[in-house]
Amino acid sequence: MALVALWLQQSQVRHMSKAIPLVYEEYGLATNPAVIILHGFFASSRNWRSIARNLADDYHVYLLDMRNHGESPHIQEMDYPSMAADIELFLDSQHLSKANIVGHSMGGKVAMWLALTQPERINKLIVVDIAPVSYRHSFDNLIRALQQLPLEQLNNRKQADSLLSSAIPESSFRQFLLQNLALKEGKYVWRIDLDIFARTADNIIAFSDTEGLNAYQDKVLFLAGETSHYIDQDSVKTLFPEAEIKTIAKAGHWLHAEQPEAFCDIVNDFLIE
Repeated sequence: MALVALWLQQSQVRHMSKAIPLVYEEYGLATNPAVIILHGFFASSRNWRSIARNLADDYHVYLLDMRNHGESPHIQEMDYPSMAADIELFLDSQHLSKANIVGHSMGGKVAMWLALTQPERINKLIVVDIAPVSYRHSFDNLIRALQQLPLEQLNNRKQADSLLSSAIPESSFRQFLLQNLALKEGKYVWRIDLDIFARTADNIIAFSDTEGLNAYQDKVLFLAGETSHYIDQDSVKTLFPEAEIKTIAKAGHWLHAEQPEAFCDIVNDFLIE
């Protein structure tokens, strides 16, 4: 038994050694139940501020900047086990044995991996427009377009937007991406490390191997946008047999931004069940 305990302790140390402290914002009273929101690829905590304010009357909301995003540290390793380890470390740093977790896209995959490997750390889980599967799309062209933006020639964001318009035609998506552009000491720089993104994007598109993991047995809410196609019901039900899947009308992948009132109503209803 002593040897088993020692192995478990060493395993924990190895696992947590991958973890890094994350930068975060918080809203609401610390005495309220905790809700942790995990954003998607290329996003940051700032994309969720209006949702956090909406939930802050009843919850202590933490908006995390995931590793390599926002103001959190840049680190070469970026995959779902390492990002889930960051969340475990965050929970420990806030003295939270468990919390309600809302994860969108990449953040939803992080939340699902945490639920499958450390279910005791989850109170209620909400996964937003993503499934525990590997997708076939690629971020290569997108990342290349951002890498080719001539930062040294930029005088303003409007110019950056114009230069990206041919490679990224959708204006709202360009504006979303350009939130990662920061003006520092009179020069524009990326908050994100695009070289790290290029090397690790396949990890984000994929989902880590779940062989040998038990299905998560508690209730989970999966929220899908009506015009999005990221939710795969069969894969969801295989790993999350108690999942409830709801669709928000007139919304795509960014349903929390497109239909914030409907999103918050459904989230609130699920959290108070």
